Amino acid sequence: MLHYNARMATFAGLGTAHDWRQALDQALGEGAPGSADAVFVFASSHYLAAFGEILGVVQERLRPKTLLGCSGQAIIGPGREMEGVPALSVLSLRLPGAMVRAFHITQEFLALAEAPEAWHEALGLRPEAVNAWVILADPFTFDSEALLARLSSAYPGAPLVGGMASSAGVGQHTQLFLGSEVHHSGALLLAIGGAWGVRPVVSQGAAPIGETWTITEADRNIVRAIGGRPPLEVLVDTLRALPPDVQQRASRNLLVGLAMDEYRDEFRRGDFLIRNLLGADQASGIVAIGDVPRVGQTLQFQVRDGNAADEELREMLFEARTGLGAREPAGGLLFACNGRGMGLFGSPHHDARAIEREFASLPVAGFFCNGEIGPVAGRNFLHGFTASIALFVPVA
Repeated sequence: MLHYNARMATFAGLGTAHDWRQALDQALGEGAPGSADAVFVFASSHYLAAFGEILGVVQERLRPKTLLGCSGQAIIGPGREMEGVPALSVLSLRLPGAMVRAFHITQEFLALAEAPEAWHEALGLRPEAVNAWVILADPFTFDSEALLARLSSAYPGAPLVGGMASSAGVGQHTQLFLGSEVHHSGALLLAIGGAWGVRPVVSQGAAPIGETWTITEADRNIVRAIGGRPPLEVLVDTLRALPPDVQQRASRNLLVGLAMDEYRDEFRRGDFLIRNLLGADQASGIVAIGDVPRVGQTLQFQVRDGNAADEELREMLFEARTGLGAREPAGGLLFACNGRGMGLFGSPHHDARAIEREFASLPVAGFFCNGEIGPVAGRNFLHGFTASIALFVPVA
């Protein structure tokens, strides 16, 4: 399956044959050699033994300036998400006037490069040269939280979008692709500057329930009081006030939303960082969450399920398309949590087809991740259960 944008000379393709050669022929189609500024390749672990050969053929066929990618538990192509079957996808982008630079960094480098100046010197890029970063990282050998913090500090204002490599096998069998090389650790960084940047779309797949509350007492990841009340007591009251069908959904999929800006007059989806509700103590009414909140921060309980995830993604894609106006994306990357797909929506290809509905014939590739990277309210985070999308767009 192929999506071409003839005017921009970009394409994305998906191959699903058991033989990697046939799958790659399907994914590449008639892609023109030498026209790509950046090519992305994502492949399922069914082709593990042939990863090096696959990269070599792509390099020979397309002769891109930059190639990067990784292994994936499931592989995403134009309008389709291939779960549990051999698959590979390719996105070939032509970005006239863009600065595109790729790097492989190790955990050892990350441990040494703390100051922003160290990043500028090591990468040879000043902050003003970078409009956005795409990141692919190994979840087992690399501290991605530290990477996001340091890269955000070194290149303030640049969105970071990407995902953690995954595989269908058991254990630590993830790979990163850079050029014709296969790496088994570290992270890949793609800097984008010049005439092009990235419009991120980060759908955390949650819907708010009840009112917003101010955190009045907290200790590390323990919330002891919201609005002066035990948070578990507030949560029980919130659930009881919901319609019976929503109560049933919420009881199985409860989460917490932490507002990124507590000074807003009105809060909407996208204003909250969604984190897991880890547990509660019946006696004291305290709750534990998957983050470290601040006293004074606004909290709202959330529910995650297929309906909420579908509604939010549709809404955010519509906002992205209308917000871009006449700026047409050259292509897109979709980094979807491995907890989405059939398991969340009950039917295949949900996120890929949502993009296709809003951006008809847009070349898209991606994979199911062990964690997704994307900004919320202007700050870059590592997420779970999220669809994080990078739309490659001309700079306004």
